[in-house]
Amino acid sequence: MTGANPGRMTCGPFWHWRRNPLRRHSDVVEAWIVLAVWTVTVVGGLLAGWWAGATVDHAFAERRAALHVVSAELTENAKNGTPVVVGYDAGKVWVTVRWTALDGSAHTGLAKAVPTATAGSRLPVWVDRGERVAAPPTSGSETALDSVAAAALVAPLAATAVWGAGRVLRSRLMRRRLAEWDAEWQRIGPQWRNFSGGKG
Repeated sequence: MTGANPGRMTCGPFWHWRRNPLRRHSDVVEAWIVLAVWTVTVVGGLLAGWWAGATVDHAFAERRAALHVVSAELTENAKNGTPVVVGYDAGKVWVTVRWTALDGSAHTGLAKAVPTATAGSRLPVWVDRGERVAAPPTSGSETALDSVAAAALVAPLAATAVWGAGRVLRSRLMRRRLAEWDAEWQRIGPQWRNFSGGKG
């Protein structure tokens, strides 16, 4: 210990990794935990965000694949339909339309049309595989925006969860280290006091 400075050995961000007489097993464990927590926080957060964005994008892609457009014919004048009062299509009306599926079967359903549309006019209508009228799928830009929003929301939440778990582990290690120091002092303290008293 000649020439050694315990204060210097325990200072600095990497003292847990250096060999020194004051380093305990719990210090090494804590160092690995800190490294693992930061790695998982950064990498895991990015991966969680990517997964969330990809999941949203995949869900929208599946919905788009399940829909197709048909050219439907109005069976009545739109002015006789029921007004749409909520949503982006407020101002349009619900009207009955009919169309012919690829297999030749005839179908009818309700679709939104402008109030000036007349019976016999045609409009594009989205339908599912069962030939039921469905809401149009989201556009590519809307899908991209939703995917980015999901990634931006999930990534910090996942990173925060990992970081919080790491804080809990470090707190437990700190309590264990303090207990080890207390036990060590209980053993060494009397000898130190005897040594100091004898020296004085």
